[in-house]
Amino acid sequence: MTQFEPDLTKHPSIRDLNDRSREIFRAIVDAYVETGAPVGSRTLSRKLGMSLSPATVRNVMADLEDLGLLYAPHTSAGRLPTQIGLRLFVDGLLERGNLTADERA
Repeated sequence: MTQFEPDLTKHPSIRDLNDRSREIFRAIVDAYVETGAPVGSRTLSRKLGMSLSPATVRNVMADLEDLGLLYAPHTSAGRLPTQIGLRLFVDGLLERGNLTADERA
């Protein structure tokens, strides 16, 4: 395993993320599900409505990428959730019980 490959033996929980990381990760997954396109830090900064600069969002995105939850399809692209990231997101929803019966089906 190289430094650029996520450690697939470690599966972080949504609870392992701090509030800011969790909120940014949720917004990225929501945008990805809605559009299917990479999500950029500037767009995310505006969408979140928090007083976070695009640079702050990029730093959090880099941390989430280091955890194997996000990836960039190319250098200047926004980020997309990985399969592990999507699984973590769904597991987090199930832990909280936020899915309706229709969403679980």
